Amino acid sequence: MPNPIKLIIDTDPGIDDAMAIFYAAAAADIDLLGLTTIFGNVTVSQATRNALRLLEWAGLHDVPVAQGAAKPRALPPFAPSHNVHGSEGFGDMPAETPKGKAIAESAAEFLTRMAREHRGELVLCPIGPLTNIADALDLDPEFATNVARIVLMGGSLEEGGNITPHAEANIYHDPHAAERVFASGARIEMVGLDVTHRILCTAQDFNTMEAAAPRLGGMINKMSRFYLHFYTTVGKHDGCSLHDPAAVIACTHPELFTPRAVPITVACEGETSGATLIATDGRATSQVFVATRADAVKQQYMDVMAQLD
Repeated sequence: MPNPIKLIIDTDPGIDDAMAIFYAAAAADIDLLGLTTIFGNVTVSQATRNALRLLEWAGLHDVPVAQGAAKPRALPPFAPSHNVHGSEGFGDMPAETPKGKAIAESAAEFLTRMAREHRGELVLCPIGPLTNIADALDLDPEFATNVARIVLMGGSLEEGGNITPHAEANIYHDPHAAERVFASGARIEMVGLDVTHRILCTAQDFNTMEAAAPRLGGMINKMSRFYLHFYTTVGKHDGCSLHDPAAVIACTHPELFTPRAVPITVACEGETSGATLIATDGRATSQVFVATRADAVKQQYMDVMAQLD
């Protein structure tokens, strides 16, 4: 096996964030260097607490957590997505106080430092709003070229939105930050709704995870019930999308996705705010994943999750 990739996940945990972080903790081809936290599914303080607890549950006590932005760059703050992820982020599971604390550095400071220290090797996987990534680009002009890849969960090229008819939620919650990132010239891979809507986990899949890994798989199974119920409220009864896990899997298994080279711009106002559109200003292209081997992605996820405990 080649050397594991050096990975930082920027996250707002969140049920599918928890699924993604536990996957990264168990995957032999990932060296998880840290988590940075962002508002979105929960407040940033809740996100930091949840990130610390997830790492402690997974036995990764030495992996640092850096707290990031509490609100979007230009827009007013958004309410957390309690209807999707529960009031504390983990469905009906109560909050728990972690033993550890976040490091003193901000998310942007930690990201820029790690990108310098691991220049050309660091893969960054943002699975929430892109505010911390935009802040890192502002803090260090070389950040865009220091990172090897930014593999983000967000956006939609042809699938439409999931929070408005035009916009995917992570991009919608800070479109100005997303536009800063897509205009940066960094090597970007966009894992959006075009592919994540094709990769579904059912209640039986979560039961299978618990059977294979009773402790951590059981936690995910318990969290999933709230998440699956939300999906039924919007008319989707065939399971929940593996949004954030798909992005982490794309970091190490890009062969399971079909990319299209497209320059992306982000609408920042009006009814299309948050839409990811084809840019015409000559900016660098991003690799937008437009198709996926959905069954293979799901099997990869299930195989690694079976090794959790």
